Amino acid sequence: MTVQTRTTKVGFIGLGIMGRSMAAHILKAGYELHVYNRTRSKTDDLIAQGAISEESPGDLAAVCDVVITIVGYPADVEEVYLGLDGLLAHARPGAVLVDMTTSSPALARRIANEAADKGVAVLDAPVSGGDVGAREGKLAIMTGGDEAAFEAVKPLLATMGGTIVLMGGPGAGQHTKMANQIAIASTMMAVCESLAYAEATGVDPERLLGVIGTGAASSFLLNGLGPKIVARDFAPGFFVHHFVKDMSIALEEAERMKLDLPGLSLARELYQKLVDGGFDEEGTQALYRVYTGFTSRGTTG
Repeated sequence: MTVQTRTTKVGFIGLGIMGRSMAAHILKAGYELHVYNRTRSKTDDLIAQGAISEESPGDLAAVCDVVITIVGYPADVEEVYLGLDGLLAHARPGAVLVDMTTSSPALARRIANEAADKGVAVLDAPVSGGDVGAREGKLAIMTGGDEAAFEAVKPLLATMGGTIVLMGGPGAGQHTKMANQIAIASTMMAVCESLAYAEATGVDPERLLGVIGTGAASSFLLNGLGPKIVARDFAPGFFVHHFVKDMSIALEEAERMKLDLPGLSLARELYQKLVDGGFDEEGTQALYRVYTGFTSRGTTG
């Protein structure tokens, strides 16, 4: 299979905060784009730009050479791929399906195996970079699955990301994303604790970021989300409830491997407090609320 902009029909399912920007990049690159989303209104702007709306995942799969999905939870992935009107039931032989949801490695392997029996390739290709990376087309795309299928769709993935790497066989992309989320979890705690300490001492937090953001403590989260914390801007680039989902998957995998991850366990516990407090649709930087008694009211988008 050769992916070419003039002849390859691409399907996209899941037009949320990140998905809409990702699909728009594909459309702008010249591919014929077919879209499906449970909330139909989220397809309107893409249809206005030339995308074609489909009534179901099965309808979309029946007409597309490549299908990309980025939905919410593993249960959503299972329904979209394995349901009666799902992708595998209607995909063309030789099609490549790419799941960019952060989901279960075990589910990714199961779907890939079932797809192979039908002559269809499935890649698990979760992403990192949030809404900003999606808008700018600079996502990190970590992929698991068949190498030939990966090479075939790599030009298409390049419309959405800057770093695109095949990490191994089915499930390897999801395991890589788990490692990514583990690193973010403890780093977010560190950023929030650093700013909480600075503010408690009377040190100007903006000046603090200007100093430590150029030294050894520098990180994407400190420099990117630190200013939002200072401004009490908790609008989502990535939802708290999705992050809790990701951490739970990682902890389940760690438990299966008998691996103790105390930092990740603590991070999930703290983020769960946000969910319980009704802040589940804020961004991950809202963790700062936990350190201020949930009194920091800011922008929630």
